[in-house]
Amino acid sequence: MGSMVYQRLPTPHNPPLTAIVIGAGLGGCAAALALHHHGHRVLCVLDKVRSFGRLGDSLGLGQNAFDLLAKWGCDVDQIKRIGNQAPDMTIRAWGDGRELARQPLMDMAGYIGHRGDYHDVFLGWVRERKMEIRMGSEVVSFDDGPAQAGVTLRSGEVLKADIVVAADGIKSLARPLVLGCLDAPVSSGYACFRAFFRPTVEQRRDGTINRYLRGGDCVNFWIGPDLHLVQNTLRGGEEFNWILTHKDEGDVPESWFQEGDMGEVRRLVRTLDPEIRGIVEATERCLDWKICYREPLGSWVSAGGHRIALLGDSCHAHLPTSAQGASQAVESAGCLAVCLNKIRAKDEVRIATRAYEKLRFPRTRASQTNGEDLRDRWHGALKGVEEGGVIDPESVKIRNRWLYAFDAEEDAGERWDEVRRTVEDEFASGGIKPLC
Repeated sequence: MGSMVYQRLPTPHNPPLTAIVIGAGLGGCAAALALHHHGHRVLCVLDKVRSFGRLGDSLGLGQNAFDLLAKWGCDVDQIKRIGNQAPDMTIRAWGDGRELARQPLMDMAGYIGHRGDYHDVFLGWVRERKMEIRMGSEVVSFDDGPAQAGVTLRSGEVLKADIVVAADGIKSLARPLVLGCLDAPVSSGYACFRAFFRPTVEQRRDGTINRYLRGGDCVNFWIGPDLHLVQNTLRGGEEFNWILTHKDEGDVPESWFQEGDMGEVRRLVRTLDPEIRGIVEATERCLDWKICYREPLGSWVSAGGHRIALLGDSCHAHLPTSAQGASQAVESAGCLAVCLNKIRAKDEVRIATRAYEKLRFPRTRASQTNGEDLRDRWHGALKGVEEGGVIDPESVKIRNRWLYAFDAEEDAGERWDEVRRTVEDEFASGGIKPLC
């Protein structure tokens, strides 16, 4: 952790504010790390699963996240070492693989690695700081009181704190409480087939399929009408990942565990560049992930005591093409921790949470729509273009760099007085204005 140089910030509150974090994923870990850094007392991080597997596949973390994590005393080189080491990424034409554009990998996803590996590092950082991660602790109900917030576990145990941070994912139990109703997922009209595996020795030697298996890390995107394929390697080429995004109106529920149909994959890639098609067709199994989204939420904070705040995928889930879901959760964690340090006393937690959602909503919305824009540009780029036709490279490049030069904590500090006044005026007039 670099304890010789890392210093937690002092809290202005005596005693410190207490927090319970729900969800020990990347967003929940980020929330715990940010709150701890700013001097708050994280009583526990709760997760309903009994143990974590190496779930998922590729995940990107941008410089905007790294700068905050480093500020919180995290050794970000741990992430960099296990991420993709390729300097560039190449955007290619679907049918023949010709290069349409090339740009630095940092322009999109920053550091790409396996979600499970990154998650292990985040969990390690939380444990280094002696914060308790309680596995097998399922929250079944919430209490949003005026003086404290509380959660009840399936075991019957009741826990209370000054604030509850619900980083409990896309299927958040807290979100219906905040919204006052159930919000069903909306189909985006797209789905992903995803595969992550270690290529065999035979596959590596097979000249018909090994163009992208030859060792070393690389990242490539094949774009075509209404579909695209992402490929990347990790650990010097030892591990291989592909993700095929395609039109889909199916009603399979959101799940990381839905088995995919390799027959359907092979049908979709019949016209794909042969130099990548072979290894996709040779893949034994894949997952089928329906890309759902929620309409932007009018509130991220409970309406009673305003002490339960959503964070990460529970309130601002991103499309894969955004490559910013985890990074925006890190930003939100830093912003919330700063807001809690800006209030004068515990009875002002409601001002902190309402300022937090106002500070974060426009930024996360812009990041979300950035991913929608990229998908639409990729899927439309070659429509009406003859085979081998030339297109403007700028029309398919990823436009994420503007997201990186941003410090969510500094932003919260600079805008605090103005946002605080807005929140106080809304409370005085009897109603919090919806975010959208």
